[in-house]
Amino acid sequence: MAFDYHQKVLFRHCDPAGIVFFPRYAEMVNDAVEALFSDVLGWPFEAMHPDAAVPTVAIAMEFSAPSRHGDELILSIAGRGVGRTSLTLETTARAGDEVRFRARQTLVCIGSDGKPQPWPDAVRAAAERMTEEQP
Repeated sequence: MAFDYHQKVLFRHCDPAGIVFFPRYAEMVNDAVEALFSDVLGWPFEAMHPDAAVPTVAIAMEFSAPSRHGDELILSIAGRGVGRTSLTLETTARAGDEVRFRARQTLVCIGSDGKPQPWPDAVRAAAERMTEEQP
């Protein structure tokens, strides 16, 4: 099952041409990931910090079509792999049936010392379930 996050394109997301300025998509992905950790993985960022964090260590994005102020996007996050300390996610953003962008990112669980640490057992189990349910 993918996790769906709804995002209306706001004025603040757009450039003077009225389309989403591409770095704003990375912010939307981060907002969706924060909701995923809270709603699906059971480890909200506010509970995680300051003892741990999950920085993105790699991200790749492909843009298929522009999004405009007022568009309603659905960002669907699918789990693609869980490592000892890493998690790979794929986000597909759509407006209706049209894909607007895709992002693939890897996050790493780190401790307060800034070094990688294994996922908490409950988070790992939830992430594995999410990954196993993907086609």
